[in-house]
Amino acid sequence: MSVIRLRCGDPKRLIDLADHILTTWRGYTDADAFIFAETDGEPHNTITPIARRRGEDYELDLVLRNNITTEEHPLGVYHPHSELHHIKKENIGLIEVMGLAVLPARLKEEMELLADSILSGKDIRSNEVLAKHADWVDAFLPAYPQVDVSNIMDILQKEIGIVFGKVLEDAGVYKCTPEGRAAFLRFIGTL
Repeated sequence: MSVIRLRCGDPKRLIDLADHILTTWRGYTDADAFIFAETDGEPHNTITPIARRRGEDYELDLVLRNNITTEEHPLGVYHPHSELHHIKKENIGLIEVMGLAVLPARLKEEMELLADSILSGKDIRSNEVLAKHADWVDAFLPAYPQVDVSNIMDILQKEIGIVFGKVLEDAGVYKCTPEGRAAFLRFIGTL
């Protein structure tokens, strides 16, 4: 996620700075980074704030968000992309922004069924509930030379974690690349 962390002992100063950043972000456009403040009158930029105390200081994380959509990504460019929807299609909320995973309840039953299907050699693609996971299983399963009842759930949990990491990458406005960091610094420079 693209986060600006503020820390200060004076809450008024912190709030004033956060308001300045929010106001600036709401009006910020950087076409080279595919960040648009608005299109066709629809605003896109906002912030998810997370506040806490750190000793005597107040700490505020400002997570930069943008809800722009495209034909390729109709739910949002900075939203989990369609190839990850078998695990997480829902919006990225405050819990995920804080680094925790809130996964859909359906996964518990699906992973139990998937584990059984993998272990018994059933055709995952022929199962209406599990077919959406087939490409994912085909991609990760060869990496595990030993798959049995003692490790299948650990493998699935690990692989869900990997997908969830990609979900968070998609949700971040600025990517962890040299270009993404340079674009982030362009915004910081406007503050």
